[in-house]
Order: sequence, then structure tokens, then C-alpha cells
Amino acid sequence: MVRGARDGGRTIAVVCGTGNNGGDGLVAARHLINAGVKVKVFVIGRISNLKPDPKINYNILKQMGRRIIFCEETATFSRRFPKNANLIIDSIFGIGLRSEVQSPISDVINHLNRSKIPILAVDVPSGLDADTGKALGAAIRAKTTVTFVASKKGFKKAGAKKYCGKIVVRDIGIV
Repeated sequence: MVRGARDGGRTIAVVCGTGNNGGDGLVAARHLINAGVKVKVFVIGRISNLKPDPKINYNILKQMGRRIIFCEETATFSRRFPKNANLIIDSIFGIGLRSEVQSPISDVINHLNRSKIPILAVDVPSGLDADTGKALGAAIRAKTTVTFVASKKGFKKAGAKKYCGKIVVRDIGIV
């Protein structure tokens, strides 16, 4: 449990993309909500761009009566982002990212990094190439990265540590 998440109106902000890594963030949000944690969920992009797996989890959250904030522009995100959050869960991009991060997502990543709120990255910090360990423009500077199955090759490269922070490997049931 995240300390302080249930008291004083503090919030975990889950920031998702529209791809499969975003779906992981929506699953995390659902589990946190079920545990009684106050969660604010953001999706960077349009609802129409959700891939099939994230859309399933979006629909589950909707059926639970939860509001998801879709942000197509930086101003909407900046205005709605909770200043009192005690943790950010980054699930904007996953291992498939191969090109430079563009605005508005680069603006969102920079906003999150400037916030000084601890960031937990899901599988790989958004904006970091999982194979090379290089930032593709803007990249999340996570305090902790929870990655699945095994550490990514790029995490061992020079310079990747400042983006990954502490690396925790977790099993997700793949046999």
C-alpha cells in the first residue's frame, strides 16, 4: 500500500497512453481503486485511439463508475493534474516505442518530471528505448521501474539509470 494515499485527500495519478502499456496502467488503476485508494486516471490521446486491450479495461473502469480524463492537449492535462498526488504511475509508452516522443506527450512527460512527485514506471519509463537505453526525446525519470519477466537490455546501458531509478522485476504469469 502506498503510504498516505488514503488520508488527507491525497491521490495516485495514473497517466496512460492509448496502447497496451496504457492498458496496464488502467488495470493498475482498477486494482488500486478496489483497494480503496483515491486514484485519478488520465489517458493522453483520444478515446477513439484506444487499442483493443486498453479499451477493455477502460470499459471496466467506466462500468465501475470511474471517470477517466482524456487529454489531447497539454493545457487540459496541466489544468486537471492533481497537485497533491503522492505518486504518479507512468504507463504512457511501453517497449514498442521506436521514434522520438512528440508534443503533446513530450510536454506531459516534462510536466511529470518537473512535478517532483515520485514516479513509478510500468515496464519501461515512457520515452526510453528498452533496447538501447537512450531517451527518445523526452523521457520519464522514474524513482522506480517495475518491469515484467526480466530486466530490459537497455536498462543496463550507460545513462539509463537516471530514467529507470530502482528496477524491480515481477512475474506476470507468462510460462
